[in-house]
Amino acid sequence: MRTIDVEEITNHIKEMCIEANHFLTQDMEAAMKNAADAEAAPLGKQILCQLQENLKIAGEEMIPICQDTGMAVIFMEIGQDVHFTGGVLEDAINEGVRKGYTEGYLRKSVVGDPLIRENTRDNTPAVIHYEIKPGEQVKITVAPKGFGSENMSRVFMLKPADGIEGVKNAILTAVNDAGPNACPPMVVGVGIGGTFEKCALLAKKALTRPVNVHSEIPYVKELEEEMLEKINRSGIGPGGLGGTTTALAVNINTYPTHIAGLPVGVNICCHVNRHAVRVI
Repeated sequence: MRTIDVEEITNHIKEMCIEANHFLTQDMEAAMKNAADAEAAPLGKQILCQLQENLKIAGEEMIPICQDTGMAVIFMEIGQDVHFTGGVLEDAINEGVRKGYTEGYLRKSVVGDPLIRENTRDNTPAVIHYEIKPGEQVKITVAPKGFGSENMSRVFMLKPADGIEGVKNAILTAVNDAGPNACPPMVVGVGIGGTFEKCALLAKKALTRPVNVHSEIPYVKELEEEMLEKINRSGIGPGGLGGTTTALAVNINTYPTHIAGLPVGVNICCHVNRHAVRVI
């Protein structure tokens, strides 16, 4: 049994909130550079080069990549042989978010009630997902999610008879409806299967997979490649102003489902697909 003081979790979360809002992961940086090199439309290429310049300035001057520093989404994969001491884990996670957003001078965008809408002034509470794993490690993923792209996300409750063509149509419908509102080039996370809420969670988690890594399931890998090609033929382009780069990646997760259903979640992320990952 491994013992971890929750203060350690707080410190990691604080640092990761700041890191994720100022620096893209290496796979995303490479994808943005490759997109700029490959973009066929002159205006699209200009926009992608401007976005890269924005990333450079953000890193050098410690200015957030985007003014919308998002609502903090935290994935906690916890080894079953870990015991936390020193306080309540959820409180420690939210304290990390509070410190990260206040000490990092990040925009506070969370309201305490969805209808009364009074700002909590420290970007808490976070949205936290827990998963118990074998072993005694803890994997933390901090993924700030801006709502320009989050608002463009969809859940489709398809019929089994809709099959894979129905899934393809759902993905393309979500992307085309999003258009320029999701700040393309996008990363498209897709969850297929489970239940109403499970497919959305699968789609959200898919956004944290490196954009240069495909699903290990052969037909899903083929679907990811086909959807990326079709999305990039849509003409939406960088900034929604036309071009050959509408998406940088399509990441798809699947899960068993009920005989009577075919749920599909599409969680769209903008070109700053932000996340930081640590294993402790």
